[in-house]
Amino acid sequence: MFSIKRTSRVVAGAGLGLAALLALTACNSGSPTDPGATEGGEAGGSEALWEVAEGVELDSPTFERATEAGKIVIGVKADQPGLGYEDAVSGERTGFDVDIARWIAASLGFSEDDDTIEWKTVPSANREQEIINGGVDFYVGTYSMTDARDEQIDFAGPYFITGQGLLVRADDDTINGPDDLADKVTCSVTGSTPLQRIRDEYNGEVTERQTYSECVEQLLAGQVDAITTDEAILAGYVAQDPDNLKLTGEIFSEERYGVGIADGDSALQEHINTLFTDGGDVWTALFEQHLAPAGVEAEQPAVD
Repeated sequence: MFSIKRTSRVVAGAGLGLAALLALTACNSGSPTDPGATEGGEAGGSEALWEVAEGVELDSPTFERATEAGKIVIGVKADQPGLGYEDAVSGERTGFDVDIARWIAASLGFSEDDDTIEWKTVPSANREQEIINGGVDFYVGTYSMTDARDEQIDFAGPYFITGQGLLVRADDDTINGPDDLADKVTCSVTGSTPLQRIRDEYNGEVTERQTYSECVEQLLAGQVDAITTDEAILAGYVAQDPDNLKLTGEIFSEERYGVGIADGDSALQEHINTLFTDGGDVWTALFEQHLAPAGVEAEQPAVD
């Protein structure tokens, strides 16, 4: 079950105390660069939602490699407000996906407090290869679980479900869904499933960029007519610039976000899936902090 709405709402987790939820919401004042961050670019105190595990034992080659290295390398996005964002000045990482990654790392005994987390920004087109080559220990960054990717790597999750949408200029009323893209130019990132869907199913003209931020710059400059990707990503850009950007039409796919891990690492997969299954209160708090303010509605999905 999932839905994307144009207005925000409050979702109270079954086990999350109202006072704790209100306190978390009150400290989440937002910032121009990341609606899900607190003032000053900090991560919003999300780490208070969990403890860093000690004495972890896990028969996982990924975990063993990270333990020997004394750090865990996490692949993320850096230009997606509310999901995976890196502040250009402070270098602070914020967003729902980033905090999901922090939560997983803490469950394995790694934390930024002791400098045992290394963040690595990885473009969409390079994700599988980074996981296969061991360049990252796991990847959390709007990573849709597809059969083609599952042939090369494994996924834990899903931890979030959204759908493909369209972002246009606020004064454009000519595009109201994917069927209106035939004579338009649509931007998306190289290696993304939304890009391929526009090509295959809607015969639209597409232009590829490495990041969605580049697509937004081109849209505002009038060089492209629309941007397509998961609507949860697009909502973050609307929250940044509501006077010039808007979502249009309804979602037209289902995208299930998973954590990318090395193929065959069943121990790590089970560990993360158990964390998600048992951690509904944490999931709800992170969702309310980072995505609900941008107008996104969703429920935590059951893991596969």
